[in-house]
Amino acid sequence: MRTVTLKDAKSDLLRLVEQAASGEPFIIAKDGKPLVRVVPFDAPAPAATSRIGFLAGCIRVPDNFDRMGSEEITASFEGR
Repeated sequence: MRTVTLKDAKSDLLRLVEQAASGEPFIIAKDGKPLVRVVPFDAPAPAATSRIGFLAGCIRVPDNFDRMGSEEITASFEGR
């Protein structure tokens, strides 16, 4: 993907937008650091990696999870 400077993007925005709309996305950078990616509107956004549920079926939570260690915690508070 092509990178253009912010200064160049300002001076040549119409041509760059037309190229992006025709399928040539580009990145606008300032001081060598990427700021934005310009892509056609109808292009799907990059898929975000989802971590929710990635261990589904791999871990079992015990039925007494909410009571695990309660005796030790109570003993700690009571000074035993």
